[in-house]
Amino acid sequence: MSADTFPFGPNALPVLERRYLARDPSGRLLETPEQMLARVARAVAQGEEAFGGAARVLAMGEAFGRLLADGLFLPNSPTLMNAGRKLGQLSACFVIPVEDSLESIFEAVKETAMIHKSGGGTGFSFSSLRPAGDVVASTQGVSSGPVSFMQVFDMATEAVKQGGARRGANMGLLAVSHPDIETFIASKRRPGVLENFNISVMVSDAFMAAALAGGPWALVNPRDGGVVRTVEAARLFEQMVEAAHISGEPGVAFYDAINRANPTPALGSLEATNPCGEQPLLPHESCNLGSLVLPRFVRAGAVDFAALEEATALAVRFLDDVIEVNRYPLPAVARATRLTRKIGLGVMGLADLLAELGLAYDSPQAVGLGGEIMARIQAAARRASAELGRARGSFPAFGASRLAGQWPHMRNATVTTVAPTGTLSLLMGCSSGIEPYFALAYTRRVLEGRELVEYNPRFLTRLAALGLDSEANRRALAARGVAGAVQGLPPEVAALFATAHEISPAAHLAMQAAFQAHTDNGVSKTVNLAAGAGQDQVRQVFTQAHRLGLKGVTVFRSGCRGRQVLELLPLPGQAASPAVHLSGHCPRCGGLLKTDGGCLACSFCGASGCE
Repeated sequence: MSADTFPFGPNALPVLERRYLARDPSGRLLETPEQMLARVARAVAQGEEAFGGAARVLAMGEAFGRLLADGLFLPNSPTLMNAGRKLGQLSACFVIPVEDSLESIFEAVKETAMIHKSGGGTGFSFSSLRPAGDVVASTQGVSSGPVSFMQVFDMATEAVKQGGARRGANMGLLAVSHPDIETFIASKRRPGVLENFNISVMVSDAFMAAALAGGPWALVNPRDGGVVRTVEAARLFEQMVEAAHISGEPGVAFYDAINRANPTPALGSLEATNPCGEQPLLPHESCNLGSLVLPRFVRAGAVDFAALEEATALAVRFLDDVIEVNRYPLPAVARATRLTRKIGLGVMGLADLLAELGLAYDSPQAVGLGGEIMARIQAAARRASAELGRARGSFPAFGASRLAGQWPHMRNATVTTVAPTGTLSLLMGCSSGIEPYFALAYTRRVLEGRELVEYNPRFLTRLAALGLDSEANRRALAARGVAGAVQGLPPEVAALFATAHEISPAAHLAMQAAFQAHTDNGVSKTVNLAAGAGQDQVRQVFTQAHRLGLKGVTVFRSGCRGRQVLELLPLPGQAASPAVHLSGHCPRCGGLLKTDGGCLACSFCGASGCE
């Protein structure tokens, strides 16, 4: 961390200048990073006016400014970009309904374009659409089916992207009982198809039981509820496993786990999520997210839980004020969002916190601490929302919600979400979300073709303390990116800095489960698999995720996307030439960047630019 760039990391300035700082019509920068944070704090604090007048606005603007300037918290990217500016659209996550009519489908396409234009990402359930080949009574024709219509959304996203600074991102979900589910599962096995979509299968407990028992599974036409055909559940499950092994998609969303946690079942079931899958939402709902920067709460070798809880309460107030000042892209979104007032506070920098505390990511102690941290955040966030509910009024749907029997007041139907924090963690110079380190060294190519190796600063500090920070060890680290490359490093230190591919799938899932147990919404987490991992490992991840009660899971096998163009790049754990960072290459591992699900994502390590 450089004092010159605080609260941001030492490599944040180019990203800030390219995406976040205000410019005039000629492209000249109008603000510094510090001024950007002040702009955001002042704009969001305007939400206080209805509850305390100008004096409250001023006081909370100062409090929000300190929270941001101290590097304790960042909101999602649209808030940083748009707060206090003309557009004023501050939410990252939206779900748009798609009903079984041509009118509804193309109305959804239009609404999607409006949201993407404003900087948001969209999720859809296509489960209500009749299957391909089904009769269309009004024309005596046949339906094209969900996957065909997804391509329409994909092309619309591509067109809108070409005129905007931040391209749209989509999540498409289909129920595992839909007759077109096999086509959906295979839809992204080939590169270049549905590139503006992530896809997930919405899986029920009943399906998982049938798959594990070797039973039959009925595929049902949503138009009339009739059974179209019956398949072997285990075979359908294997198709999901095989496709995820090949391409990293589809992910799996667990319908029953998601809806057991639905705070407002009277308003309907949750059938779709945001583009990265961690935020289930009702039709036309939006959600604004934010993340606490965990390593900033390490004081005297321990977590300062009092400071963490204090920051949590202030962040909840900030996110609730975002709902007040937000300029929603559609009236229906404004209505649905204000009905439940969902917010999602999460974390970033877990791997950094654990390294500072001397805990290996895959140790029981680290998992226990992760769960305790999220439990403290969840409890503090609920207390803060309850107090806001008492002072400002509960969310309008509170009376019929599951929260009404537990609390006398509640401002927000949900308060916590663990997002991937892709670009935000790059800004803060910390690890992403609750992910382990991907590598401990990256090689970037800078001006005039010069190469600059960047090392994990915490690891270098540890090497220096051990007298191992030699030129030879740095060269070895640059070549392989893992602690084991350093000669003479004690095994216990190497374990503290284990990277994603050195951590077992079971340990990845254990950490996700620890956070999910204390999170209202979902937890973004990628289970990284080695390039040589077999389908059996993907199968085990899916089944174990369901047993643990997770709301969803994604696997990424190293190099499984765009593998041919990456043959010269080193696989994790193998010595090879260091990867370089060119325009269009990952700043973390040097892999080729491609658009995936509307997010700029690395086709080698799976790192995503989504927030």
